[in-house]
Amino acid sequence: MWGDWLPYTQGISLGEGDTPCLDLPKLADALGVGQLSIKHEGMNPTGSHKDRMSAQAVSRALEVGATTVVLASSGNAAVSAAAYCAAAGLRCEIATYHDMPTPFARALHQLGAKRLSFDQGPQRWNYVRRLVESEGAFALTNYSVPAVGSPVFGVEGYRAVALEIVAAGCLPDHILVPTARGDLLWGIYSGLRDLRTAGLIGHMPRLWAVEPFARLSHVLTGASAQAEFSGQTAQFSTAGGTVTLQQQLAVQRSGGGAVVVNDAAAIEGTARLAAHGFWVELCAGACLSALQQLREQGQVGPSEHALLVLTAKGDRDPFDPLANPGCLT
Repeated sequence: MWGDWLPYTQGISLGEGDTPCLDLPKLADALGVGQLSIKHEGMNPTGSHKDRMSAQAVSRALEVGATTVVLASSGNAAVSAAAYCAAAGLRCEIATYHDMPTPFARALHQLGAKRLSFDQGPQRWNYVRRLVESEGAFALTNYSVPAVGSPVFGVEGYRAVALEIVAAGCLPDHILVPTARGDLLWGIYSGLRDLRTAGLIGHMPRLWAVEPFARLSHVLTGASAQAEFSGQTAQFSTAGGTVTLQQQLAVQRSGGGAVVVNDAAAIEGTARLAAHGFWVELCAGACLSALQQLREQGQVGPSEHALLVLTAKGDRDPFDPLANPGCLT
């Protein structure tokens, strides 16, 4: 569909992409915005946006003759990589934390991936680096300190999100993206940037990184992008203490910024989306609360169009609403 816009259009695929872009008029009225849309990435084959990265990166691994793919992940990226490696017939080794949630661990077992457990993030990255340097494995995630994001061929897969938004006639004024390392954020930005340069869209949406505690927010006010930022969160998919250059550039060049949404507000946003039929992971629900913050601050105007990128379904998220009944009221 997208020709030269993506590195691989004839590679390994499980049917990822073309996820729906849907309008939520009742929530738009409740938040006081002109239009509210969602891009539901949970409709990808393994239930998250990571399938876009896996399809491109595993296709690259095959092209360069790799026999093993290695990555550091305890969540959606792990499950996605395991599925695409299984489809490609490649060995998959995944460095996870010891306390990896059971649904993710079960998925890795079923998909035939080899799981190695560690206590700390640097230990995982060291393992990935060792396999890359000593065995020629193809890395699907960062293994550098400071973090630099995932391999470019994987990140390029996220450009399709921007292309699909435009093709669906859903180009907004603002796009809110749950953000950890910034791979998805940069992919969306780079796709929109190239569409703008080609004259195919009339404006660049403002991109907002939604984070569970201040990381990029600190960098944008002068902190070092190479610092380690501390914080505790139940927003499993966007936890972690590092910032990458690409997420900083994406928000700065688009005129957006970073929004901190704590767990209580994320729970509220997730519950509000569920009330409209969308059960998503906690960090995706945080986008709705982030939009509310931006509206209250005047960053989003009453006639403007905002789009939330809902990164994954909620069925594997380790946050348990039944153990936190307050979020249901």
